Amino acid sequence: MKALRRCLALFLIATSAGAAEIALPSDSIYWLDATLSDQSGVTAPLSARRGKPQLVALFYTSCKFVCPLIIDSAKGVERGLDPREREALNVLLVSLDPARDDTAALASVARKRRLDPAHWTLARTDDGSVRKLAALLGVRYRALDDGEFNHTSALYLIDAEGRKVASTSQLGPVPDPEFLTQVRAALSPRP
Repeated sequence: MKALRRCLALFLIATSAGAAEIALPSDSIYWLDATLSDQSGVTAPLSARRGKPQLVALFYTSCKFVCPLIIDSAKGVERGLDPREREALNVLLVSLDPARDDTAALASVARKRRLDPAHWTLARTDDGSVRKLAALLGVRYRALDDGEFNHTSALYLIDAEGRKVASTSQLGPVPDPEFLTQVRAALSPRP
């Protein structure tokens, strides 16, 4: 009887996991087979972020102008949320410059900007995955001869299933009110 219950439990777990994979929407960014390495050197597939809404942007650590504003924008959104909403949101910044943005560079920015590692992930992946993620988000970028990048400067809201819900190109510490409303809607408990 004990063995039968164990088999039934394993079957239910396997069935639940399979159902969750099948339910991934066709427009989810989590279909992208990309491995991220974060500011602590921990690696995980992009799809591991499934289950929680995310603010996502592409950036690079040596950027002195726009990328710090992208971080300010995400912090501004966090400040505009109540504690329950803040707890339910994660932030993912993926480097456009994986050749130079190693774990130490990512960790340095996280430390200097006082980014809570429980909610903020600064990550790098391979060049091909950066290009594919940029295409899925609608980010355009190109490397310049001086080592800088021209890139779309925007913050994207990704829902728990990996669908792009909203974006804003209004950067800075004061959040775009319309974008903040969309973030709150994504964080609202489902009936």
